[in-house]
Amino acid sequence: MYSRRCFSIVSIILLCAGSACSTTTTEWPQWGGPNRNFMVASTGLADSWPQDGPRRLWKRELGDGFSTIVTDSSRLYTMYRTDEEEFVVALDAATGETIWEHKTPSPFTELMAAYGPGPHSTPLLVGHRLFTIGTNMMMTCLDKRSGKVIWQHDLVEEYGAEVPGRGYACSPLAYKNTVILPVGGKEGQTFMAFRQDDGALVWKKQDFKLSYSSPIIITFEGEDQLVAFMGKGIVGLNPNNGDLLWTHTHETNYGANIATPLWTGDGLLFLSAAYNSGSRVLRLKKENGKTVPEELWYGRKMRIHHGNAIRIGDYVYGSSGDSGPALFAAVNIKTGEVAWRKRGFAKATCVYADGKTILLDEDGQLALLTVTPEGMEVHSKCQVAERTSWAAPTLAGTTLYIRDRKNITAFDLSR
Repeated sequence: MYSRRCFSIVSIILLCAGSACSTTTTEWPQWGGPNRNFMVASTGLADSWPQDGPRRLWKRELGDGFSTIVTDSSRLYTMYRTDEEEFVVALDAATGETIWEHKTPSPFTELMAAYGPGPHSTPLLVGHRLFTIGTNMMMTCLDKRSGKVIWQHDLVEEYGAEVPGRGYACSPLAYKNTVILPVGGKEGQTFMAFRQDDGALVWKKQDFKLSYSSPIIITFEGEDQLVAFMGKGIVGLNPNNGDLLWTHTHETNYGANIATPLWTGDGLLFLSAAYNSGSRVLRLKKENGKTVPEELWYGRKMRIHHGNAIRIGDYVYGSSGDSGPALFAAVNIKTGEVAWRKRGFAKATCVYADGKTILLDEDGQLALLTVTPEGMEVHSKCQVAERTSWAAPTLAGTTLYIRDRKNITAFDLSR
């Protein structure tokens, strides 16, 4: 079922557009995949699907939520809600059957429930540990094999964190022996780092307005940096201690900076938000040993809401739109010039592999595309899920996992 052909060095560089690629194509350990950029080194994907869609391996009911799916190849892990309880669940990847569940009380407010009460955050897999953050900011480290709690922090009770209006949404990030996440609520703790093995607090720093965007780790000029899209702009920190390295303003109506920043390893950082905001690219450079962000361009024709962007060569592709119609668009990352914007899909998320883009829109339509600076070719599309399909798809090898607010489904995308 799974192809095990190795990529050449050139293919890997082109596929990842400058970022470090994982050679394990059957694992998806965190938000955005192995490199947190929704690009994987899977090969052997079909060039088209039958009219009714790719072969379905299994489908099962699952509770409400927008938490995406992570996998270690044999099991799947995600989160869901039933009434006022949230669950972390481990499923058999081959059958979808439940292996274990962990339950946590999680009352939700009317505002949270307006567009879905969550959970929104995606779990993080590191070794045998699974890290999760609930809608009400209960942080839990579980043994992925048994579901047993290793340690837990009620971030509201212990640290005075303030739950965002629509519920907590940031997905945790691993760095060395720590797990890092935005917390806020009190002065000097916008970001907190906890030791992975026992949950001990390693550091807490900074005072920025929180957002719903998940942070990333980049390496620039040999230096690791924690990059996060906050409520009023983007920041770079030292992930070892939380010290501030640089900032740049990007304000959005409602403070709704949601999409994850896109880093490709060549000094260019792409960020985008909806609600009349837009996209901008920063070029990072070194001056007197310090990182300085230089704005390369800003434009309002691509506005990514809570979806994601992918970069192929010199172009960034993504779904642009918020409360109204959406357009799938291509923009030159170096100039900001919009190459094209196409209708045909509702607001969407996407994954790139094997020269193909797999798109899932919020209405539950799944599509197989080829995108280039010249345009978008739709090879196949089919209805596979229900509205509102806001959880991004997961591609592990040639198996695609998707979920809506009722079900989780596995598809075989191999040739």
